Amino acid sequence: MKDIMMEWSQLLSGKRLGVENYHERKHERTNFQRDYDRLIFSSPFRRLQNKTQVFPLPGSIFVHNRLTHSLEVSCVGRSLGKNVAARLMQKYDKEENTNFSEIDSIVSAACLAHDMGNPPFGHSGERAISAYFADGKGKQFEEEVRNQDGRWEDFLHFEGNANAMRLLTHQFTGRRQVGFALTYSTLASVVKYPFASTHANSKGKFGFFQTEEKTYLRIADELGIPKMDADKDVYARYPLVYLVEAADDICYQIMDIEDAHKLRLLTKDEVFDLFLGFFGGKRLESIKDTMMMVNDTNEQIAYLRSCIIGLLVDECTQEFLDNEHCFLEGTYDKSLIEGISELAGKAYKLCSEVAYEKIYVSRDVVDIDLAGYHIFGYLLETMMDAMMNPGHSYSRLLLSRVPEQYDVYAPTTYGKIQCALDYISGMTDVYALDLYRKITGQSLPAV
Repeated sequence: MKDIMMEWSQLLSGKRLGVENYHERKHERTNFQRDYDRLIFSSPFRRLQNKTQVFPLPGSIFVHNRLTHSLEVSCVGRSLGKNVAARLMQKYDKEENTNFSEIDSIVSAACLAHDMGNPPFGHSGERAISAYFADGKGKQFEEEVRNQDGRWEDFLHFEGNANAMRLLTHQFTGRRQVGFALTYSTLASVVKYPFASTHANSKGKFGFFQTEEKTYLRIADELGIPKMDADKDVYARYPLVYLVEAADDICYQIMDIEDAHKLRLLTKDEVFDLFLGFFGGKRLESIKDTMMMVNDTNEQIAYLRSCIIGLLVDECTQEFLDNEHCFLEGTYDKSLIEGISELAGKAYKLCSEVAYEKIYVSRDVVDIDLAGYHIFGYLLETMMDAMMNPGHSYSRLLLSRVPEQYDVYAPTTYGKIQCALDYISGMTDVYALDLYRKITGQSLPAV
């Protein structure tokens, strides 16, 4: 592994998965720009508007949902990509056949897609899936899945990032063979954890299900992404993944603090102290002076937020460029946000601590977690019972509601479980709640 260097000329590939040999008409937009457009016009992306980011929906609709979060991450990712591309183009021979100028398009598109595989009700949906198969009624399927050579760990450690990879590349019934047919580079930028569930880390994170493993290996081969361990299918991270991850880290941490103020979980003084902590010296004094040019608190916080995002973008850019050789060797072993300056790093850490203490364990957030956990678990159990017993009259009724793109009659237990997860994880919070109420008899159509 140490002797293998990834090459930018190979990493930045405009080839599309599954249509490599298809002669496309010439477009004004590059393939990378078209990736962005395909994602933003897709129904899975639109459904993010009714998926919980942190705070409950739809009552507090003025706070972030998955859609607004993804759009903001994409904007920050574009800035990171532009900064990195400009410096790399200065460093390398301009005549070299390398798509450096497209890095911003690749990163911004991957940022749009990074949460598309997340189930409804935020991370409680992921936890509900894992709990159902680890400790709930789903455990009964383990032996059958393993006997059919299915990878049980895919469900035991269900991961939204792996589900995004499936959503982008899997051929659903009646749909395109290669999903969105995105470029290899954009797809690689989405995979934060380039290994199977059998190598899941301590947090249960992994990058692709058994059904998409061959697809990822195909991507790795095309882009020259090497294995980290010759004995394991654990690959080096694609370099641009770090920019996508940094954009996400920047946005969720800072925007959660801003949302918490709007919900009165944090006072304005608490937010000012947290946000001003990112700066020192003359820069701090200049920011304070500018901030006082207006007296609207929300406007002041928005200004501070923009200053922090600009600062973190610059520092993450520099960290990436300073360690470029490590990314190409696959040896960089932390996130970019962990490599920022000491002052900014302390301020970011304090924001994280406050967010956990006053936001992520707040009553509203816990309540949506509890509700989501129960609703998701019930829907999953009901769907699995119907698919395992398709001849029952109730099963036929329930399965008739499932869109045709999902293979409810999959021949294996692994396939049936994946079908249930595909269907339910694609739901919005609102749709999942509505379906739950209908099949439990809590709400009925007006007579």
